[in-house]
Amino acid sequence: MKIEINNVSKSFGKNKIIKNVSMNINSGEVICFLGPSGSGKTTLIRLILGAIKTENGKILIGETAVPSLSLISKIGYMPQNDALYNDLTASENLNFFAGLYNIPSKDLNKMQDEALAVVNLINDKNKLVSKFSGGMKKRLSLAIAIQHKPDVLLLDEPTVGIDPILKHSIWKEFMKLKEQGKTLIVSTHVMDEIINCDKAGLIYSGELIEFDTIQNLLSKTKSGKIEELFLNISKGGDMQ
Repeated sequence: MKIEINNVSKSFGKNKIIKNVSMNINSGEVICFLGPSGSGKTTLIRLILGAIKTENGKILIGETAVPSLSLISKIGYMPQNDALYNDLTASENLNFFAGLYNIPSKDLNKMQDEALAVVNLINDKNKLVSKFSGGMKKRLSLAIAIQHKPDVLLLDEPTVGIDPILKHSIWKEFMKLKEQGKTLIVSTHVMDEIINCDKAGLIYSGELIEFDTIQNLLSKTKSGKIEELFLNISKGGDMQ
């Protein structure tokens, strides 16, 4: 699904967290939101989700304005912090969230196992989440986000705390979702993950300082590293 973000801002109290951000994201694209901690990546993802309202501007997913209850079943969301029930098993957590997405009971077991297989937790489905490590909880959160096969995935730092081998496997699954026409937005502060994305939005102090293909962004650097663009803006340099 296409996503249109038009002149969106958001403040909390006197602090303006997102400042007049605009971008168009096409169906089937993998987009990275890249920026340091506190830059506004999580707030922008929550605005796209409709979890918080924009101060001004508008966001469209497909032809529908955000927020909208009709979009719930079409979006998968993985928060930065785990939103799990520790006194339930992995399977029971998936069942709970499946109810929010109205997954038919006849499809539930198959969809659950497919999601758990992606994150290598199929053998831990009946284990209490309180017994999970931090990385396992992160993987379960990702399984919850993808189990209902949404058209749009909003993933807030999905690979933090995950070992490199599994991280590679998860990105392979993201590419498969892209091939199915899914739209993915992945926030990260890990610079090397952007090579997996079609485009990157560079966010600094709430501003979208760049939004372009990875190739075009790298062509604006002398070092061939995206970090250079952040260093330029932090020193007051011209991004154009």
